[in-house]
Amino acid sequence: MDTVPIWAQLTALAFLILCSAFFAMAETALMAANRHRLRHKAKRGSRRAVATLWLLERTNKLLSLVLIANTLINATAIALVTAIVIHTFGYDEWLVVGSTAAMTFLLVVFAEISPKMIGATYAEQIALPTAMLLRPLLSAARPLLWFINLFTSTVLRIFGIRMGTPLHDARLSPDELRTLLLDGGNAMPQKHRSILLNLFDLEAISVEDIMTPRVHIEALNLAAPVEEIKRQLTTCYHNKLPVYEGEINQIAGILHVRKAMALLTQDDELTADHFRALLTEPYFIPQDTGVLTQLQYFQENKERLGIIVDEYGEVQGLVTLDDIIEEMIGEFTTSTPGAARAESFAWDADGECLLEGSVALRDINKRLGLNFSLDGPKTLNGMLLEYLQDIPEAPISVKTGGCVVEVVQVQNQSIKVVKLIRPRS
Repeated sequence: MDTVPIWAQLTALAFLILCSAFFAMAETALMAANRHRLRHKAKRGSRRAVATLWLLERTNKLLSLVLIANTLINATAIALVTAIVIHTFGYDEWLVVGSTAAMTFLLVVFAEISPKMIGATYAEQIALPTAMLLRPLLSAARPLLWFINLFTSTVLRIFGIRMGTPLHDARLSPDELRTLLLDGGNAMPQKHRSILLNLFDLEAISVEDIMTPRVHIEALNLAAPVEEIKRQLTTCYHNKLPVYEGEINQIAGILHVRKAMALLTQDDELTADHFRALLTEPYFIPQDTGVLTQLQYFQENKERLGIIVDEYGEVQGLVTLDDIIEEMIGEFTTSTPGAARAESFAWDADGECLLEGSVALRDINKRLGLNFSLDGPKTLNGMLLEYLQDIPEAPISVKTGGCVVEVVQVQNQSIKVVKLIRPRS
């Protein structure tokens, strides 16, 4: 030490503190870096992201390298301070203890806590460049790490811990992805996030949840007089109509309204057979088919409309490709009176909402922020009839789903009008 100038010793000490700070900061930054963002950058060709992911795939070796380096550097720094104190002031136990304590304090503040706080705050900005330095260092230190890990794995095996076994699966479950989207903040537009969340919901619902119920199906009865058929064709709101023979369960096919309208311009005497000749094969769907599965079936079969039937083959409703798309991105059609009514309901200034009994519970939950159970009946009318176990005589009120439900009008053995009253906070 006599031949080494004091400035060189102090410079070496500062360099050791910087090295210790570097390893502490790099370790924290790498552990805190967002792996999904790193994978995205790696796919776009970022060499730094590739190197970072390479290190994170070898976490046990990376941590071993950082801990070994920090331990050696910190021990060397304390030994160097001790040597400088002894050389400058002579051997004094209190000075040696004091210098060691002071150096420990400096290492904790400037080489541990501060760098780790910086690494956690700017994880990605620090992890990417430091990975380019740590990767070759890790490769060079492989023999040393193998030798040390040989003893480490033996100790861990005694406690029943296997080296290399991940503590958790890196893949995200649908619920975790949903939480990630909800916590995304301003990372993506609200509309985009809403569409993605709706996609997750499609896994949990069936076509029965979004279908047009049987009583609301606009269909053509070939057994009706031709004048009635012509009148219905000229006033319908749809491009395609289900066609049946006398009774709705006897579906004969699907009629393209545009083709049928061409018949109306002819001078020939029209009969039901003229319309029957234009029919295409009906497409039937079991009522418990999942919405996402049905979307795939529509694509594979090049269909846009399906008739939903129960286990006995009776018609329960119909679903279209537009219904599924609206379930994903929100309603965008207002060409039918029903669609216009569905978009209009909301709480008024008094915290009340007047609805038809046929409104779907899922729509009410979405638009009014309620939590009616969706496991049983699908409409307000069905829910109330199941709850009351009887056809009520208006007015009557029940409290369910987070609000008061008042029956306003009952007609033809069903509840026609309902008033929802939101609890006052």
